[in-house]
Amino acid sequence: MNRFISFTVTFLIGLFGVVKGIHAETHILSRQQCIEIALLDNPTVKIADWEVKKVNYAKKETLASVFPSIDFSTAYQRSIELQTIRMDFGGESQSLKMGSDNTWNVGFSASLPIIAPSLWKAIDISDTQILASLEDARASRLDLVNQINKAYYALMLAVASKAVIQQNYEVAVFNADIYKKQFENGTASEYDVLRSSVQVKNIEPELLQADIALKQCQLQLKVLMGISAEYDIMPDISLGDLSEDMWAYPSDSSVSLQDNTSLRSLEIQKSILSKNVTLKKFAWIPTLGASFNLSWTSLSNGSPFRDQQFNPYSYVGFALSVPIFSGGSKLYGLKQAQVQLKEIDLQKDYLLNSLNMQVDLAIDNMNREAAQIASSKESVAQANKAYDIMQKSFEIGAASYLELRDAELANTSAQLAYFQAIYNYLVSSSELDLLLGKENFN
Repeated sequence: MNRFISFTVTFLIGLFGVVKGIHAETHILSRQQCIEIALLDNPTVKIADWEVKKVNYAKKETLASVFPSIDFSTAYQRSIELQTIRMDFGGESQSLKMGSDNTWNVGFSASLPIIAPSLWKAIDISDTQILASLEDARASRLDLVNQINKAYYALMLAVASKAVIQQNYEVAVFNADIYKKQFENGTASEYDVLRSSVQVKNIEPELLQADIALKQCQLQLKVLMGISAEYDIMPDISLGDLSEDMWAYPSDSSVSLQDNTSLRSLEIQKSILSKNVTLKKFAWIPTLGASFNLSWTSLSNGSPFRDQQFNPYSYVGFALSVPIFSGGSKLYGLKQAQVQLKEIDLQKDYLLNSLNMQVDLAIDNMNREAAQIASSKESVAQANKAYDIMQKSFEIGAASYLELRDAELANTSAQLAYFQAIYNYLVSSSELDLLLGKENFN
């Protein structure tokens, strides 16, 4: 009962997908076209690009500290009670009120760093941080391309598998018609007719499942591309067409990890930490700054808006700051930065060993899958030939239905194994391109 319910649900889902697909607009796209569309519309890539802009703005914010800082200020003060002082005049004490009711201050102030090594090194670090953001954006693109490749190859495999099952279904229908005609002529039993009809019914769920798998692969690819679900995508080439370009990968002596995005990001991070060590050392260097002030002051009694007389006041100054003692905070900050630099060296060695093993494994997989493709291709040719012989023998009554069915299953299994080997090779190739950091996009 549970199996019947499960089959019914699967059938309805597949039927809904088929009906929906009738009204969908189908587009035949190449893998490169899918990549280009995804790079334009994928949110992850857009976020990575915005991160680059954000870090660039942060650098400009740091760079602005090198230029003079100019401020304008104005202030008004109203005295509620003037300050009182007592003074002695010939033995007689008198009280005097000092100050004025209104005090106005209007002016400009400017400051400029003249010697600021820490600031200069911070600007240098900002440049390197931009490179880190660019590499992160590149990593996002490489990862997206790898996902698009695998989704596109999965769609190609789904199309090829459905075609094999469809062919198997049509052959089963053809054989069932032969038995039906033979039964009408009295040369076949009713059991043979029923058995061939049951075989047709057994293949129908497989065909439906293949169609559902095809729809799922299309949906996954559309999600990665960021396009509407109302469009159906079909590949412009088949797996069989790509088999001629698959061979054993060359020796690992030609493999270079210099473009690997993880390794490049680690190198940039090491550069940032190295500059941070220098920045910590600059904390002991004196700093020199200049300041300028131009202001106007007015003191008056009574109304704050009458009889105001503003008198100018200005000065130019220099401030020298020499660090002497800070409780050891600068020293310990430097030691911490040096430890981080040593840690990243160890991380680089570990990452390099891990990447080399992953590359060796990917190359080994590709070589093994290339051999599997050659072997499967030969098996397909032999299975096709054996099936053709058995089909002709069955048509003239020289072979039983069980023998024909065995030949059909062997032929179907050989084709599916052949397409699976091609798919595995393509996925391994895409994973290797990701490891090597190959940019197969504009």
